[in-house]
Amino acid sequence: MRRAKIVVTLGPATSKRKMIKTLITTGVNVFRLNFSHGDHKMHARTIRKIRQASAELGKEVAILQDISGPKVRIGKIEGVLQLHRGDVVVLAKEPEPTDPKVLDISYPAIIDMVDVGDEVYFSDGTIRTVVIDKREGRLWLKLLTDGELSSHKGVNFPTTKIAISAITPKDEEDLAFGAKHDIDIVALSFVQTKEDIQKAKAIMKKSDFDPMIIAKIETGMALENLHEIMEESHGVMVARGDLGAEFGVTKLPRIQKRIIAEANRMNKPSITATQMLTSMKENPFPTRAEVSDIANAVYDGTDAVMLSDETAVGKYPVQAVQVLHDTIKDVEKEYPYFKEFHPENSSDAVAKAAVQLAFNLKKEALVAFTTSGYSAKALSRYRPSVHIYAVSHSLRTHRKLSLVWGVHPLFVMQKSDNPSKLLYKFVKKLLDEKRISPDKRFVVTMGSASGKTGTTDLIRLLNREGMASVLKYKF
Repeated sequence: MRRAKIVVTLGPATSKRKMIKTLITTGVNVFRLNFSHGDHKMHARTIRKIRQASAELGKEVAILQDISGPKVRIGKIEGVLQLHRGDVVVLAKEPEPTDPKVLDISYPAIIDMVDVGDEVYFSDGTIRTVVIDKREGRLWLKLLTDGELSSHKGVNFPTTKIAISAITPKDEEDLAFGAKHDIDIVALSFVQTKEDIQKAKAIMKKSDFDPMIIAKIETGMALENLHEIMEESHGVMVARGDLGAEFGVTKLPRIQKRIIAEANRMNKPSITATQMLTSMKENPFPTRAEVSDIANAVYDGTDAVMLSDETAVGKYPVQAVQVLHDTIKDVEKEYPYFKEFHPENSSDAVAKAAVQLAFNLKKEALVAFTTSGYSAKALSRYRPSVHIYAVSHSLRTHRKLSLVWGVHPLFVMQKSDNPSKLLYKFVKKLLDEKRISPDKRFVVTMGSASGKTGTTDLIRLLNREGMASVLKYKF
């Protein structure tokens, strides 16, 4: 079993239930639904197919809802606008159909926030400009590069602090849809401050919606506020497309490492995304550089790697997932296991002790009894070389853990306040269903106040004799 997880985006190339089943068996842990495309009716059908495929295979997978956020785009352009270094174009609050070099944007108020000397990028940073004049609700932009510009391309403001909400009215409707369909993970686009996360939580609370919240780090302001954003969210995505547009691609490796390292330190799952296997949209084999990129993300400590167009519209989605799986498996043969962090609390200290015990005693696995998923994530933080199995009374918790490095949701058990009874039922189920050999050896973490979040305070060694001892007490 792999430890780093695989997230894939579903789209026209992968929308059928048979394909979804194939992707699960190939190694997918999380399916991403991109709410920048499609309508609620289409996404509802896709969710049903995922849940059906998962049930048929007996393998739990999570669904990630990636909401659009305030993506800034230019308006409609007739044909393609050829731009040359030194040219001047105008960014205006209102379109001007008679002049193709006057561009309007989806959030006109941003023009008031930009100053002379600021840089403005178009089309994922491939076209770069600098503001040379500002008056009457317009910006005059001098081209720093050549390029071709077409309708609705993205706009980035790398040197400007943009004060707009990360949650749009469309996002609010999409979150209500996510609540109705029991979505496991929500990715918030264009997060800039912790207040963006807090606003999303307040909206979700109205619908009694409690998914794992992943903050997409894709702006300079988000990078400035990285620590506070991580404190407020459940995890982060290294959104390399817009980060590359804002900072330039040569700075991306350093930024990626910084974000993942901070996520590891704070015990927050991280996803590395964008152009992992772009060549496989059209070709059945990756480039050597792409494979190295995947491997480096895994070595950096990412919890998951994500495919976008490769599986949404690409010609070889299954082969792309297989490449991810094979690359990760090979990296994990020489992965730097057993990372050293200072425990943040008593439950974290128990997790660190359990990981060290498994290492010293050459135990074959760690088992976390967990209500919220925290105990399993605490074990994952120290990156043990043995597998981590999660046992919970909540299917929702199991699905969320599908994103966490090294954690394999084992099975859902009925809630119990008695840890001895819970352990008895766990061992009996393992042996009755022949899930393990009696010779297997485990380190188990659980709480003396079983079923309560944040109460993990027990470590139990289980081997043949230990399991026999547990089964002496009939419940």
